[in-house]
Amino acid sequence: MKRISPLLSVLCASSLVFSCASAPKPESSDPKKDKPVTKGPALVGRIASVPADKRFVLIQRYGKWDAQSGQILTTRGPDNRTANLKTTGEKLGEFTAADIQSGTVGLGDAVYLQHVPNPTVAPTPTEVAEPTPLPLENPAPTAGLGNVQKNN
Repeated sequence: MKRISPLLSVLCASSLVFSCASAPKPESSDPKKDKPVTKGPALVGRIASVPADKRFVLIQRYGKWDAQSGQILTTRGPDNRTANLKTTGEKLGEFTAADIQSGTVGLGDAVYLQHVPNPTVAPTPTEVAEPTPLPLENPAPTAGLGNVQKNN
């Protein structure tokens, strides 16, 4: 019996380990899976020209990019130089114009676009409910209250 006891305990322990390993894992809501996938900023071009007044720039676009008016762009140059740009909507060939909003730019600085999805519009209600009147905080006294004491 002494030999069977250690052997039996090893068999029981191994069966317990294997049964736990093969048990299906409970499904849990993983917050990482629920979040929409967002992409980082995309490299869309480089600064091709900066006029002397430094109020706007010309961007040489890389590849296909529909530069709509009012898009916000960021630039990155040497020595961590950055700037924010706003597209004007003017295009000519592979060049797009943008106004400088803040920061400093230089020739050859990288231009990035961060995609911001359009917000979903809430559906408008087809039927507008009548507003309920709010009760008055200090209603006017009504006549015939009975025994009213006056302080003179």
